[in-house]
Amino acid sequence: MKERTGIVTFKGSPLTLLGPEVQVGQDAPDFTALAGDLSEASLSDFRGRAVLVLAVPSLDTGVCDTESRRFNEEAANLGDVKVLVVSMDLPFAQQRWCGAAGIENLQTLSDHRDASFGQAYGMLIKELRLLARSVWVIDRQGKLRYVELVREMTNEPDYAGALAAIKAIG
Repeated sequence: MKERTGIVTFKGSPLTLLGPEVQVGQDAPDFTALAGDLSEASLSDFRGRAVLVLAVPSLDTGVCDTESRRFNEEAANLGDVKVLVVSMDLPFAQQRWCGAAGIENLQTLSDHRDASFGQAYGMLIKELRLLARSVWVIDRQGKLRYVELVREMTNEPDYAGALAAIKAIG
């Protein structure tokens, strides 16, 4: 598996990403992760819809919690857009977090079992077996229209940029 170094940091320390560099204009790689009921969910399940994918290290951290709550609020105004939050958290932990946070407008998916998303999108952090914070906008034809890899894992993403990109195709 391809290793990419010097792209992201955690509290200033460099990390290694596993997998390819995926860019705007490419077909969005399919992936399979676990839904809250332990059923499999794949990106291909949402073909024909605009999809906003948020990859976060763990919902049980302050920045991930803030980011996911913000996109949950914004999702209410996005129309027929599917918002997915992918993390390495177990499905049970994701469900607990959703209940405690009052999440209704996004779907959590656990990449814990196979790291399918992390490997397909090049977002699997070798040293931590967590996902790098990133935002992906996929149009109805399955093309990537926006990609943001947050360089410092403790920082929040560019909300305005991601929302403008999804609204442009939504």
